[in-house]
Amino acid sequence: MCRNIKTLYNFDPPATEEEIQAASLQFVRKLSGFQKPSKANEEAFHRAIDEVAEAAGRLLASLVTNAEPRSRETELLKARERSAKRFGTQP
Repeated sequence: MCRNIKTLYNFDPPATEEEIQAASLQFVRKLSGFQKPSKANEEAFHRAIDEVAEAAGRLLASLVTNAEPRSRETELLKARERSAKRFGTQP
């Protein structure tokens, strides 16, 4: 999975449309191998992003859990700690 695609489920506040769209863009980039598509592929590329975002939004809206919502700040700190361990940098 792309490292740039972040978990969007079970956060307080919930994922925004912009976050879902950004994750969809990263997913389509990964699948297509294009950072930016050619003019010939631009329409298909953007349509795929919109369709993936729509499906992701439906998925997030339909999931259920009994777990407490996660904090974005806590998850960010955990990610920084993992990065420091992995790359030997200060968090």
